Amino acid sequence: MATVIDGKAIAAKIRGELTASVSELKIKGITPGLAVVLVGEDPASKVYVSMKEKACADVGIFSDEHKLSVETSEAELLDLIAKLNADPKIHGILVQLPLPKQINTEKVLEAISPNKDVDGFHPYNVGRLMVGKPTFQPCTPYGVMIMMKEIGLDLTGKNVVVVGRSNIVGKPVAMMCLQQHATVTICHSRTKNLAEVVGAADVVIAAVGVPEMIKGEWIKEGAVVIDVGVNRVGEKKLVGDVEYAAAFERASAITPVPGGVGPMTITMLLYNTVESAKKQ
Repeated sequence: MATVIDGKAIAAKIRGELTASVSELKIKGITPGLAVVLVGEDPASKVYVSMKEKACADVGIFSDEHKLSVETSEAELLDLIAKLNADPKIHGILVQLPLPKQINTEKVLEAISPNKDVDGFHPYNVGRLMVGKPTFQPCTPYGVMIMMKEIGLDLTGKNVVVVGRSNIVGKPVAMMCLQQHATVTICHSRTKNLAEVVGAADVVIAAVGVPEMIKGEWIKEGAVVIDVGVNRVGEKKLVGDVEYAAAFERASAITPVPGGVGPMTITMLLYNTVESAKKQ
């Protein structure tokens, strides 16, 4: 039977610390500012943006929101980013993905100043993470690392299996685990004998975006399971990438969905924004 890793509780603790940090910065005349840019009407993106606004308000960060129409051109968006890069009141810039098809996502992410790239997606910041000298670490993987630290998990010498190779979660979290002296295997849709590879893992980090793809019976007795997936099944039910009930019986610790990694992502975005304000 597993211990449930409570992402909400860990996130609440960090947000409490951030509220205190923001108060200290305000005494010095600095209010951390986060610009959030939403292009179009994607329903999931709208929900995320409103959650980010509320989270900013909760800890005292100034939230500067830009809602642009789905017809916005790439040039208009790049122009807005240039203005935000130059604005001293803004310490972090977040462009909500996905972007409409007329806009080149890579070009937009590269236009954000690396010093305000609180999502950690700019190639400069990706490169710094790769060489072990990160400026801003991507929020979801950073949240995963904090959760493992909170439960006292030492990754030294552990076999960590990451399922998923996205630039947003899979690759960066693999690098972060490597820097903590783990032996890391990255799996994906073409991995052969996935069940065997997962079965040898001391820690499984699932970030593949397929509902319950990782079966509970694959999990080694006593392994730690971090489920990054959030998949909607039917009208209301949310499930992760791991078959939770069966994995719960075998793991030593596991993150639930919802209430696991999710709350940590926005919290680490706030953390990065406050750190950026401190640097400036």
